[in-house]
Amino acid sequence: MASEDQRFLTHHGFDFREIENAITERKNGKRKRGGSTISQQTAKNVFLWPESSWLRKGLETYFTILIELIWNKHRIMEVYLNSIEMGDGIYGTDAVAWQHFGRDAANLTRANCALIAATLPNPLKFSSKTPSSYILKRQTAIMKQMRHIDVFPKK
Repeated sequence: MASEDQRFLTHHGFDFREIENAITERKNGKRKRGGSTISQQTAKNVFLWPESSWLRKGLETYFTILIELIWNKHRIMEVYLNSIEMGDGIYGTDAVAWQHFGRDAANLTRANCALIAATLPNPLKFSSKTPSSYILKRQTAIMKQMRHIDVFPKK
């Protein structure tokens, strides 16, 4: 949540503030970035295809609404973490935890988690196993953000 969607626990699938920020930055000639939430990314990863198009965005919106209506936030996060690509042929947090840290996801440290999250803009280019100085800087920033993110309530 600290790196991908800081308002995940408070929005209903769409973070209109981040969408607006992404549009404004694009209009001002800044780097292209997404405004997709974890819910939207889950809809795309589970039900759709990776290539961007207006058709896919429309279907992504539909599936995002459905999963927000049917699943609670804990389930959305669980599906997201088990379906997201984390490296070449690596899908899910448990797979990356074993391949990069030699342990299951439940036993990762906060620093390990932040390092994995730091690679998410492009896990095919960046690695949590052999992090570049750029990824280590992102890890530090994410660790700082983690302090401000609410956690899921106990079941």
